[in-house]
Amino acid sequence: MTELEKPPGADRAVRWQWPSIHPEGYRYIAIAAALALIFLLLDWEIVAWPLVGLTVWVVMFFRDPVRVTPEEGKYIVAPADGLVTLIREVMPPPELAGAEGLGEAPLVRISIFMSVFDAHVNRTPIGGTIRRVVYISGKFVNADLDKASEDNERQHILVEDAHGVRVGFTQIAGLVARRIVTFVKPGDMVARGQRIGLIRFGSRLDVFLPPGVAPRVILGQRAIAGETILGELGNGERSFGIAQ
Repeated sequence: MTELEKPPGADRAVRWQWPSIHPEGYRYIAIAAALALIFLLLDWEIVAWPLVGLTVWVVMFFRDPVRVTPEEGKYIVAPADGLVTLIREVMPPPELAGAEGLGEAPLVRISIFMSVFDAHVNRTPIGGTIRRVVYISGKFVNADLDKASEDNERQHILVEDAHGVRVGFTQIAGLVARRIVTFVKPGDMVARGQRIGLIRFGSRLDVFLPPGVAPRVILGQRAIAGETILGELGNGERSFGIAQ
């Protein structure tokens, strides 16, 4: 490989570093840490140490690690860290359907379940313009269940790239989650893998692939937000794998 053929940053040393903490978590960390400190000063260790553990967990929950996103425009990347729990063909939700949305035909939906131990900062699967942001209040049943897509508190987001390709995805609150936070609004321009929101304390992301795009992930696979490739535009061949 010549110098001209090397990808940008090929000679740069890569070192592990502590993930940053998203500002959305500062007050929750401060509350948990303050309570732990109060009970430590009161010498109530039976309460204090569990609160110390809770503080560490809250810090980990709001971690915001750097992610390396593929630049090729043909890739659709995972919007969340978590476990791929459902891959099935369904009708797009009414909030994302229509001629100016995802259409009226069935699409492949990939569901990624985020446990309370995953990083919860969500990212956009493709770059482009935010066309819709629709929030719907609802229940708080287990986000791992299929019916959570229709029953739970959720927020639908539609992104359209420069070539008119549209990808819709949905943030879904779960049993513990009680707040969906968004960083974008209709009309905003976003880059693939850009942070677009988060869901506090356990949740799920549904991604609707464009027509003719087959899933590049398999059930049970761990997805990494901004990095794992869910699909490739123009590629209708589905990926398969073995759990081992």
